[in-house]
Amino acid sequence: MNEWNIQSRGHVCEACGKSFANHETFHTVLCDERRDFRRSDICVACWKKDYSENARERKGFISYWHGVYEAPVAAPEVIQKDTAETLLRKLVALNDPRYVPAGYILAVMLERKRLLKVKEQFTREGRRVFIYEHPKTGDIFTIVDPNLQLNQLAEVQHDVARLLEHGLETPTPAPIPSPATTPPPAAPEPVLPPDTLNPGTATAEALPAATAA
Repeated sequence: MNEWNIQSRGHVCEACGKSFANHETFHTVLCDERRDFRRSDICVACWKKDYSENARERKGFISYWHGVYEAPVAAPEVIQKDTAETLLRKLVALNDPRYVPAGYILAVMLERKRLLKVKEQFTREGRRVFIYEHPKTGDIFTIVDPNLQLNQLAEVQHDVARLLEHGLETPTPAPIPSPATTPPPAAPEPVLPPDTLNPGTATAEALPAATAA
């Protein structure tokens, strides 16, 4: 199971393919597919027709809820320090086990600020799993409780503060190898005077030094 993930709100009904209109009510079903959790967003008509009576009987059913679709609005790109939300999104995308405790603390911070809401919590493979929803975007975050001990909290909180201040460490890019250097042209072999050579032999003094292999 992934330690965490984010699933964005769908823009169309999974059952019929109809696009959601702005401010349209829709239903969300969350199911356990063993390796991960799967989100399905369903329009009201399909929900009443195919889901309302047997949603809980579907294989792997965990939870369901309804929400109001809000059409995405393009926001201007602003360069700024990470907020708790943007940092959490980056950590989830990075999917590095080292940052699981920091991600959990960030999710709790956002819950306390009412920027995330707990939609469901349960135990899987002996670990608590929280399903958070971002009320504004409809994104759902799957966050696993790392079961931090009291003597670990201070260090993790320090890590979170450092990440918020300085951001994620950017790995140093590997140096780009420079093109192979063309060796300088070899000096022309000296022309030996005729009297230094006998047929098939040469004196050591007259021959140029041998190049080491």
